Amino acid sequence: MTAKVEQPRLMEKLPLSPERQDWLKSTIRDIPDFPKPGIIFKDLTTLMRNAEAFSCVLNSLSVTSEALKPTVIVGIEARGFILAPAVAHHLGVGFVPVRKPGKLPWHTERVSYALEYGEDTVEVHRDAVSKGDRVVIIDDLLATGGTAMAAKQLMEKLGATVVGAGFVVELDFLDGRSRVKKDGDLEIFSVIQY
Repeated sequence: MTAKVEQPRLMEKLPLSPERQDWLKSTIRDIPDFPKPGIIFKDLTTLMRNAEAFSCVLNSLSVTSEALKPTVIVGIEARGFILAPAVAHHLGVGFVPVRKPGKLPWHTERVSYALEYGEDTVEVHRDAVSKGDRVVIIDDLLATGGTAMAAKQLMEKLGATVVGAGFVVELDFLDGRSRVKKDGDLEIFSVIQY
């Protein structure tokens, strides 16, 4: 006879307590001068390796997303692909990938954008979302907001409404929140802020 495995209890809606945030921060590794000199990269692989920390992050993103009543969760390549499908699964809604150019096999829409250390482009299948879909975008990090803004623009081009964008880490000092929120009435939320 196998023992019943108890599902983890979903956390309360964000924000988490300062103590809980500090504990989560302690599970993140800082890597200086990556990918360029002067950048301190927040390596979330160490957080994801910690089962309790990873569960806390996914549950917090899920509970906060659920309140926005999304019909689709969008994840941005690459680390958003780790987080967004789990949130979509928690909520019982579909997952849509936003990818780097040339990775999707069918007709795509694309948007180019500036990063804090360069420029990039993202694409999505033209039939990924429909008019009337309510989208929450999930990614690992909100820095300048370029990637999230590009994903938002892609969803709006296809007729969907972006109701929220959630992140594991938000770098407040780069003010990405105000850039993503510009020209839109969406909920921006993050588990950890620096």
